[in-house]
Amino acid sequence: MAVDKDLIKAERSAEEARAGLAGLDGEEYRAQWNLWLEKTAEFQAAVTRYAQETGQPRNEVEMAAKKAVRHAEEDPVE
Repeated sequence: MAVDKDLIKAERSAEEARAGLAGLDGEEYRAQWNLWLEKTAEFQAAVTRYAQETGQPRNEVEMAAKKAVRHAEEDPVE
């Protein structure tokens, strides 16, 4: 399945926000956590829109985008 560039960008943004949690605590952690939640919600909304627009199964669209991002390079958390 070909993956839309905007979906890859949105998932990469969510993953970068998740990676930003490493080493934080207190208020910095909470702020980064909120950013991660926001970026994840944006990705999920984009997946839903794309699946509806293309008629593809939503779960397949989501998994293809995640696979494209997570297997393109090393996990940014490691």
